[in-house]
Amino acid sequence: MDAFDLFRKLGSGAKFDLKRFAKDAERFKVGQSQNKDSLNQLAGINFFGNETQENTSLDSRLSEDDGEEEKERSDEEQVPGKRKRTEVDEPVKTAQKKKKGANKKTEDTEPEKSKEEGIQWMSSQNKVKDLKKESNDKLSLKKLKQLHTEKISRIRRQNRINVHGTDVPDPVSTFEELQKEYDMDPRIIQNIKAAGFQTPTPIQMQAIPLMMHKREILASAPTGSGKTIAFCVPLLAHLRQPLNKGFRAIIISPTRELATQTHRELVKLSVGVGFRIHMINKGVEAVKKYGPKSAKKFDILVTTPNRLIYLLNQDPPAINLSSVEWLVVDESDKLFEDGKTGFREQLATIFLACTSPKIRRGLFSATFATDVEQWCRLNLDNLVCVSIGPRNSAVETVEQQLLFVGSENGKLLAMRNLIKQGFLPPVLVFVQSIERAKELFHELVYEGINADVIHAERTQQQRDNVVSSFRSGKIWVLICTALLARGIDFKGINLVINYDFPTTAVEYIHRIGRTGRAGHKGKAITFFTEDDKPLLRSIAAVIKNAGCPVPDYMIGLKKINSKMKHQLAKKPPNRSTICTTPSILFEKRPGKRKSLDPSEDSQTGERRKKKPPHRKQKQRSSLTADVTKVHGRTFRRPLKQLKDGNLYSQ
Repeated sequence: MDAFDLFRKLGSGAKFDLKRFAKDAERFKVGQSQNKDSLNQLAGINFFGNETQENTSLDSRLSEDDGEEEKERSDEEQVPGKRKRTEVDEPVKTAQKKKKGANKKTEDTEPEKSKEEGIQWMSSQNKVKDLKKESNDKLSLKKLKQLHTEKISRIRRQNRINVHGTDVPDPVSTFEELQKEYDMDPRIIQNIKAAGFQTPTPIQMQAIPLMMHKREILASAPTGSGKTIAFCVPLLAHLRQPLNKGFRAIIISPTRELATQTHRELVKLSVGVGFRIHMINKGVEAVKKYGPKSAKKFDILVTTPNRLIYLLNQDPPAINLSSVEWLVVDESDKLFEDGKTGFREQLATIFLACTSPKIRRGLFSATFATDVEQWCRLNLDNLVCVSIGPRNSAVETVEQQLLFVGSENGKLLAMRNLIKQGFLPPVLVFVQSIERAKELFHELVYEGINADVIHAERTQQQRDNVVSSFRSGKIWVLICTALLARGIDFKGINLVINYDFPTTAVEYIHRIGRTGRAGHKGKAITFFTEDDKPLLRSIAAVIKNAGCPVPDYMIGLKKINSKMKHQLAKKPPNRSTICTTPSILFEKRPGKRKSLDPSEDSQTGERRKKKPPHRKQKQRSSLTADVTKVHGRTFRRPLKQLKDGNLYSQ
């Protein structure tokens, strides 16, 4: 071991000040040896599995770099005025150049090797960058989804839309979105705007997308919220164009008045599209029109349950429902009622007659019934329940008032007071039975009020005439039963009077829902007596939830049991008569029957002999006079009583 090697080993790890001891460093070759050792160590590593090529290339590059350094030194020594490069700086420069050469070499050799072996090498840094990009993309997608869900929930919260179901589509804010997202016919959008609907109502925002996705739906929304448009628009968009396949959509309504209204709205919305929309008017004509021999040139049917059942019960059936793709039940809670007032059995027959595998069903109503929801959850596929606001709630645009009248006689006095105070027609008055509707009609006519009555005992032509007269303003006050409490839309009704207290909260909601529709304001006055105390608490709760003032004692009344509640709902309480005319005027004389032929004797049945034409009759007393005929009978009273204003005998 010579002295140089010994000194090198002893000085390993020590830092050498090259500037201060430049000559010693040159003498012992400290800088050059360290750099060469490090380069030799790097050159010894076999990165690509080819040892001979790497070593020879590195050696050749190192020798070339040494030759270049010697040339630069000689050039610098020859050029005067330039600062002479010290030997201390040389090792640093040479190391930097050698590193650059090594990098160039590796860059040159890598593509050659990849071409030969068919392997493309990637650095770990690139992999880390790609993973970071993927994670950032995932985070950004999650944020976008979260922002979207927050936006949708905010829209539903602002419009009080409550949805229960899976994979519920987003609500729409404008009708133009339907054309973009669902490729709806622009003519339908045009007809919607022409009908006066500029922006969708809350029920339309959510129900239309659901039906466009062919989802079965149970929807509940307040009266006057646009439910008819909510199911008519997707029906027209789903059917696309007229086809000669028979009826492909059916809408069932509880009353003919509501069916007529729905038919009218459908015709308005389908202007220019060409759909054949039909309504069953007479059963005999419908048998010929829709029977097996018909050309099936129809698309949509709007009807009541009984008329459709009449056609289905024919032998053979006078209507074929095998092509029906959409079955919509309007006022579903009323149609699902059991008993005389409901149509549960008829609905079951209609559901079984619709045998198409593509059938979808939608049920709409202003009030919510638990039995309807249970049936839907058991029988409908992938059901979505939609409700606007609290369930079974009254419209907030209606000013509601409870008025205590003491007894039944006080109701007529309260009506007279309302008339004297002045009211702004049109006005709807609800009573609990047909007999009471007739009685109240006679009393209001005697008061000189322009009134009329509508009930189930009147013919269809009479009912249509009354409704058209009421719409045109010829009738100011319309007296009706629960017949018109369901769905029918009268424009601008200012006042609803509940002459008889409603038996359920649901009936009350539907009654007062005839006013305050489509954002307009209205008023509802409900008369109640001592006999209505058991039902008062439930109605008062509905009024309080709508934001109207209610006395505290009404909310604190005792609840009635469910059995009594059902009994009152099916059979209203007995009330005294409204008529103020003495009952003796309406009684029939015993032992006599009314003769159909005026010339026939009512007792013997034989034809009467004609009296001589010129026979003089005895003059009657001057103290009596004829008044008028009441129910075909003539009553005579003393003149003194007539002058006093008493038209009836004491």
